[in-house]
Amino acid sequence: MKLDRTDIKILFELQKNGRMTNVELAELVHLSPSPCLMRVKRLQAEGYIEGYSAQINLGKLGQTLTVFTEITLKNHRQVDFARFLAMVEKIDQVIECHLVSGGYDYLVKFVTAGIGEYQTIMERLTDMDIGIDKYFSFVVLKSPIVKSHLPLTTLFPA
Repeated sequence: MKLDRTDIKILFELQKNGRMTNVELAELVHLSPSPCLMRVKRLQAEGYIEGYSAQINLGKLGQTLTVFTEITLKNHRQVDFARFLAMVEKIDQVIECHLVSGGYDYLVKFVTAGIGEYQTIMERLTDMDIGIDKYFSFVVLKSPIVKSHLPLTTLFPA
């Protein structure tokens, strides 16, 4: 399915506020409510919209620690990557995991209760013999810019 400019606008607006009513969305994308709802349902059915969720303010809940970790594997066979991912995927504190090019293999984002929990996780991972050669940790001190939406209208001007 080819998306047009209106579809992109719908996705852009919904990622900013997935709780808006169909009438509000239709107004923002300059459609009447019925065609707007049909487009949203089509975007859901085609898998462009995977779901809706709440954005949680972690600061309100208490202290947390965010760490970005560069991980290099000892070997680079498909089975090595699969073994590593199978284990990392099971760790709730892993929020993101990216296979990257450059000087290391994975960039992993952890959110933990504190440095002790992060250290325990990393010790467990290295003790499991899942192929980790080395890792470097970068503790986040402050996040002055965090966006929850993608710049869809500039990425896909249609």
